[in-house]
Amino acid sequence: MPSPMEEALEQAGRAQARGEVPVGAVLVDAGGNVLASAGNEVEARHDPTAHAEILVLRAAASLRQSTRLEDCDLYVTLEPCAMCAAAISFARIRRLYYGAYDPKGGAVEHGPRFFAQPTCHHRPEIYGGIEEQRAAALLKEFFLERR
Repeated sequence: MPSPMEEALEQAGRAQARGEVPVGAVLVDAGGNVLASAGNEVEARHDPTAHAEILVLRAAASLRQSTRLEDCDLYVTLEPCAMCAAAISFARIRRLYYGAYDPKGGAVEHGPRFFAQPTCHHRPEIYGGIEEQRAAALLKEFFLERR
């Protein structure tokens, strides 16, 4: 059984194969059980909010019939943007693990640093740089192909 970050990387690869920006996410409960996994589907759904993080949060909230996922950990291959950081906060995610840092669009350790704002009501434990090189390589490859 792959680790949650391995599975997130697999989801990112599948997203890339579909022509999506290669970002993958996996949400697990306190027991390590996978509740949801997804890759970006922005292009396929014609939906700017169809980021991998949003898709797994929606799926898990629906599965649990609850907007609060307090005992859950999120693994994502790229530092979340401001939209995804807000959703992570609203869902009360326990821990956030992410791969590549995103100086341009990230909102955790870059840009607005969402969780550090006084208006942020819930801040997960944050662990960045997990499988950073592999996650960054997928993104670099994707964008090089489009230039």
